[in-house]
Amino acid sequence: ELMTGYTMLRNGGVGNGGQPWVLRWSSRIRLTWLSFTLFVILVFFPLIAHYYLTTIDDADDAGKRIFGPRTGNELCEVKHVQDLCRIRESVSEELLQLEAKRQELNSEIAKLNLKIEACKKSIENAKQDLLQLKNVISQTEHSYKELMAQNQPKLSLPIRLLPDKDDVTFPLPKSNRNCRLHNCFDYSRCPLTSGFPVYVYNSDDYPFGSSLDPLIKQAFEATVRTNVYVTENANIACVYIILVGEMQEPVMPKPTELEQQLHSLPYWRTDGHNHLIINLSRKSETQNFIYNISTGRAMIAQSTFYDAQYRPGFDIVVSPLVHAMSEPNFLEIPPQVPVKRKYLFSFQGEKIESLRSSLQEVRSFEEEIEGNAPADYDDRIITTLKAVQDSKLDFVLVEFTCKNQPKASLPTEWALCGERDDRLELLKLSTFALIITPGDTHLVISAGCTMRLFEALEVGAIPVVLGEQVQLPYNDVIRWNEAALIIPKPRITEVHFLLRSISDNDLLAMRRQGRFLWETYFSTSDNVFSTVLAIIRTRIQIPAAPIREEPAVEIPHRSGKAAGTDPNMADNGDLDLGPVETEPPYASPKYLRNFTLTAMDIYRNWNSAPGPFHLFPYTPFDPVLPSEAKFLGSGTGFRPIGGGAGGSGKEFQAALGGNVPREQFTVVMLTYEREEVLMNSLERLNGLPYLNKVVVVWNSPKLPSEDLLWPDIGVPIMVVRTEKNSLNNRFLPWDEIDTEAILSLSHGQFCACRVWREARDRIVGFPGRYHAWDIPHQSWLYNSNYSCELSMVLTGAAFFHKYYAYLYSYVMPQAIRDMVDEYINCEDIAMNFLVSHLTRKPPIKVTSRWTFRCPGCPQALSHDDSHFHERHKCINFFVKVYGYMPLLYTQFRVDSVLFKTRLPHDKTKCFKFI
Repeated sequence: ELMTGYTMLRNGGVGNGGQPWVLRWSSRIRLTWLSFTLFVILVFFPLIAHYYLTTIDDADDAGKRIFGPRTGNELCEVKHVQDLCRIRESVSEELLQLEAKRQELNSEIAKLNLKIEACKKSIENAKQDLLQLKNVISQTEHSYKELMAQNQPKLSLPIRLLPDKDDVTFPLPKSNRNCRLHNCFDYSRCPLTSGFPVYVYNSDDYPFGSSLDPLIKQAFEATVRTNVYVTENANIACVYIILVGEMQEPVMPKPTELEQQLHSLPYWRTDGHNHLIINLSRKSETQNFIYNISTGRAMIAQSTFYDAQYRPGFDIVVSPLVHAMSEPNFLEIPPQVPVKRKYLFSFQGEKIESLRSSLQEVRSFEEEIEGNAPADYDDRIITTLKAVQDSKLDFVLVEFTCKNQPKASLPTEWALCGERDDRLELLKLSTFALIITPGDTHLVISAGCTMRLFEALEVGAIPVVLGEQVQLPYNDVIRWNEAALIIPKPRITEVHFLLRSISDNDLLAMRRQGRFLWETYFSTSDNVFSTVLAIIRTRIQIPAAPIREEPAVEIPHRSGKAAGTDPNMADNGDLDLGPVETEPPYASPKYLRNFTLTAMDIYRNWNSAPGPFHLFPYTPFDPVLPSEAKFLGSGTGFRPIGGGAGGSGKEFQAALGGNVPREQFTVVMLTYEREEVLMNSLERLNGLPYLNKVVVVWNSPKLPSEDLLWPDIGVPIMVVRTEKNSLNNRFLPWDEIDTEAILSLSHGQFCACRVWREARDRIVGFPGRYHAWDIPHQSWLYNSNYSCELSMVLTGAAFFHKYYAYLYSYVMPQAIRDMVDEYINCEDIAMNFLVSHLTRKPPIKVTSRWTFRCPGCPQALSHDDSHFHERHKCINFFVKVYGYMPLLYTQFRVDSVLFKTRLPHDKTKCFKFI
């Protein structure tokens, strides 16, 4: 029944007496009311509560607020809240105390840090002072050892004693023709310390002066005015010189008149001792008019001598004065290569008079000729040379009859044919030039022979002198066998074989030596006169006068604060110098062999390059150059590399570390109005070991800014003012340079060198370049590309000896320096040409870098194409001046023994500048 009733309710109340709708309606009403009630409660009650709370908090009476915020005191009325407040106050106070202590500790730490830094600086300064003291002690010890090793007292210069003006106590020889220096020269007038003063008579004061050749007299007077030995004080003179020729034929005085005029010279002193009579020849037909004149004890210098007249070791055979008032044109001189020329040998000449017909005339005024006439080989010579020409085995040109009227000549002498220009054109095509000596063997030399020798050397034809009895110019000091072949006439049949057997290398060496002799002793009137004086001075063993140094005109400047050490120096790769050590400036020792060189190295000095420094004064330094290079220098002494005690691997303060005990170098910087770059470059030199001084060559007419502050780098900075803007100023031998070693730098570049001390005759540097032959254009090129070989080292960062500064400025041909000024370029190429020409060695490159960095420098001139075109032209012009390409290739570079080796500080002393 229950189940039945429940089912009826679910079905709508069917079965309850007909009231299902009433139940349904009441059920819906209850649900609706319940839903509405819940909605009102959930929505309106929160709103009313919120309104009520906000209304109560806005009441004026603060005490009636129930839900508003309360003050801290009110909150602290509660006990546990009060405890929390006390804790908070205590913690805040402790935090404030801790903050104060922290600040106090930080202040103490900062003060301690400052003290630590000050201590570090003090320690560093103390180390530097200690190191400097050690260096001073070491230098003092070494100086003491040097003085003890010398074991000889220092000598002061002797007092010069001059003989009386009319001294006639000089012993007389048996005959004037027996005169030699020991019996006809008064040494008392020429002390070692005299400086070799020379007095030159004015020829115009005497009647024979009007008969002199005007060109020769003018050239002689110009040379005398510039010579360093000429003095106007005749009372202190060592040698007295008078010019008597070449004389002009129509106005030539008689021999007796000339003799009387010579004997009346104010300082002749009855016999003419210490006098030199000069008879220069400008033509091949110069007369030997001095032969019949009594010259007493006076020396004679001329181009023609008979054996009875010539006094070996006393008289001087001089070269002809062809270029009297003009300099030789190097562009017209043919190059020294190729070695072989069109003709193997050539000869042009005509014999005016035979030996037998001329001997009577010679015997008439030369009464001392005794014995029979020598055999006349001239016919055999003519026959042999014609046979060689007809065989056509080689191209030769021999002509024994002149096409035009031959030049006048002495009896038995082969006269010259044609004009000088025609003869030179033939010699330019000849490998050898035959010179047949006169048939009269009593004629030891003639003006015609010396003229042929002069022309052959001038154009590079190797002289072949037939006749061993000949006395060539300056034969007592020049080794002529290095530049010419001297063959006896009986060997005429072997001449062709001998000339064919000489190798190309030997031919080139002889041609180069001949060119050196011609440029040094023959080419100009100044060279001829200087050579004559140098021979006399060398014979009596007087050293040369000091060479002129370029006076440095200093520009005043202000020094600023001390420059800091360049941080790059600490880690500069292969440029690392080792530990920085302070050392006071130490100049290179001055040259000490001036009084012994002339006695020890006569032949070596006169017969080898670099230049006629025995004609010029000596340099103040001893260029330690290799003996095998055969350098000359009367007053420039040379000793071989490695001549010192000790090794280069040792500390050279204790041993000789190379060749000299102590050594510093001078930095020379050429600049032009680039003040900022210059200052940066100078600052980078601070702390550079073994730096003696910095010479800044200010190449601008505008002086540096007055407010410019120059850095203090610990060594003197000398700012030198120049007369003109020239790149040649880089290599002037400034008198402010006190060291042999010069480090040439362009502004912005820094380097060091460990090699130069072991190769003092070379240029040692960093940027390498080379020359190359341009086959299409048949010319030389300058190349800066990367290559496995080089032939030049740029002098913008290179070491070289100060000796080369003298040679560059005073000896190198002026045409090269003019080219440098014209292009404002190529001075570095010119220096490389000069050194390679003198040493026959290539430069030395150090480090692996091909280029050289210049921090802060603007774009270089070398980036311009015109820069390279100019350098191409320079190389080709220099080759014409030298006559050949002197640059030599090399394929290796040099580094120190411990290159890039990291060692402890106490083991790094071998890193010093060596």
